[in-house]
Amino acid sequence: MTITRFAPSPTGRLHVGNIRTALHNWMLAQKAGGQFILRIDDTDAARSKEEYVEAIRADLEWLGIEADREERQSERLDRYEAAFNSLREAGRIYPAYETQQELELKRKVLLGRGLPPIYDRGALELSDTERAQKEADGVQPHWRFKLDHDEPIQWEDGVRGIAKFDPKLLSDPVIRRADGSWLYMLPSTVDDIDMGITQVLRGEDHVSNTAVQIQMFTAMGAAVPAFAHEALLVGKEGKLSKRLGSLGCDTFREKGIEPEAILALLSRLGTSLPVEPITDRDVLLDTFDLTTFGRAPAKFDDADLDRINTAIVHGLPYDAVKHRLPEGMDEAGWHAVQPNIAIVDEVSEWWRLVTGPIEQPEFEAEDKAYLAEAVQALSWSDDPWSGLTSALKESTGRKGKALFLPLRQALTGMNHGPDMGELLPLIGEAEAKARLDRAAS
Repeated sequence: MTITRFAPSPTGRLHVGNIRTALHNWMLAQKAGGQFILRIDDTDAARSKEEYVEAIRADLEWLGIEADREERQSERLDRYEAAFNSLREAGRIYPAYETQQELELKRKVLLGRGLPPIYDRGALELSDTERAQKEADGVQPHWRFKLDHDEPIQWEDGVRGIAKFDPKLLSDPVIRRADGSWLYMLPSTVDDIDMGITQVLRGEDHVSNTAVQIQMFTAMGAAVPAFAHEALLVGKEGKLSKRLGSLGCDTFREKGIEPEAILALLSRLGTSLPVEPITDRDVLLDTFDLTTFGRAPAKFDDADLDRINTAIVHGLPYDAVKHRLPEGMDEAGWHAVQPNIAIVDEVSEWWRLVTGPIEQPEFEAEDKAYLAEAVQALSWSDDPWSGLTSALKESTGRKGKALFLPLRQALTGMNHGPDMGELLPLIGEAEAKARLDRAAS
């Protein structure tokens, strides 16, 4: 069975890049009839907050991304301890005592020589006596995973193709801090093993992490999942944008963006498939394929999201939005104003043209006489607008803007708006005559 996971840290709100990763992993599982796990990576107790856990759940629910189950790293600390001890006994984990300042100095020296800033494994050269002396002096070690330099690292990446790393060109990663807290690498690998993760889809900034973790899987005698690394999102200017790191579901909701628009855009952003206002998730799932993903940065543009959102709003059926509409607005009202809105919240402003009050412009004497004639010409029928304009065209000889604009202004107070053929029956005969009479006087 295909099992994927989305593993956010609850140290902040989800941003658009996180949402895209969650969506793609959910789609991978859905398309294969598998399982999608939400894993809360909350080992950083100082920065993790329950309010962010709740916000993550709420955002995914709003988007319709449903997890088959949820796991929390804070409830699995014993598993990480067991894996740590096992790897330490096997000689794959060792203590290191350098301070951050010492490590930075080593890095600068290597860079100054034109060499890769790789950890030199100085801690492995310490004798037992030297280690004992450091700890007697109060120096607590951090812990590194020892890479096997004789084991080449290679995998078939679902997006990037064949990926190769020489372990000699990688630093042994720190997996545990001196205070005993965990970094990302080991807990994530243990979780993937225990939860049976078969596919890991994440951003290309994790490629070197994958190289290291593949050796961790092997060291623990576990099968290695299939890995795929998608290009990161960039802004429309083509650069990594801090704004994208703060753009999340709250912002989208405040702007009136429909969740279907977000899914339609993010499901195909960075692929060779056209981004279209598709609301049918089965269509998005049927066409979702890692082979369509490119390696070029995926450009996120608000204009694209707005365009898709507007198209989706224009196609929303009444039953899908009736609970969000102003009181008294029926299906005919929705149908009348729908083509004029970009977000559903704009409907209230247009519905005001029906319920009033409206503010009419001051008309010239000639138009006032024309509107007075309109009061007499208005005859209610199945299509009162066509009847009114046909009668006035014949009696006054007006046509085009001169025929239609004064009527629209008198009836709605605006120069543009919904189709009057649909709007006038909603205003009603008595109110329409009253507005025309008021404008004429």
